[in-house]
Amino acid sequence: MTTTLVGSADRVRPNVANQKQLNQMMRQVQKMQADMAAAQDELATSLVEGSAGGGKVTAVVTGAGDVQTVRISPDVVDPDDVEMLEDLVVAAVGEAMRRAQELQAERMGAVTGGVDLGGLGPGLGGALG
Repeated sequence: MTTTLVGSADRVRPNVANQKQLNQMMRQVQKMQADMAAAQDELATSLVEGSAGGGKVTAVVTGAGDVQTVRISPDVVDPDDVEMLEDLVVAAVGEAMRRAQELQAERMGAVTGGVDLGGLGPGLGGALG
């Protein structure tokens, strides 16, 4: 009795081709991960500013969303109306944070080609290390 392997050589070739495609895809993913890390480093050092009350209250935030400074003009400080000052601070910080998010979307969109990775951003959700 003889056993013949039908198509066994054909099965090997596609596996080699699939492995090459997989290796190429992994290199692309690793490059994207490195590019994302570089973009995140750049965001951490980029500064954006938001203001309220005609510039009487300003907030400076990094592109990563960390508040760096809040400046308040002395003429807007009214001990009888602390609530207004609180509202101006919240508004200025909120505007700065929105600008930081816009900067993040711009920088990360350039890295991902506009594909929204959602929560997979940094390190692709940890899938690559």
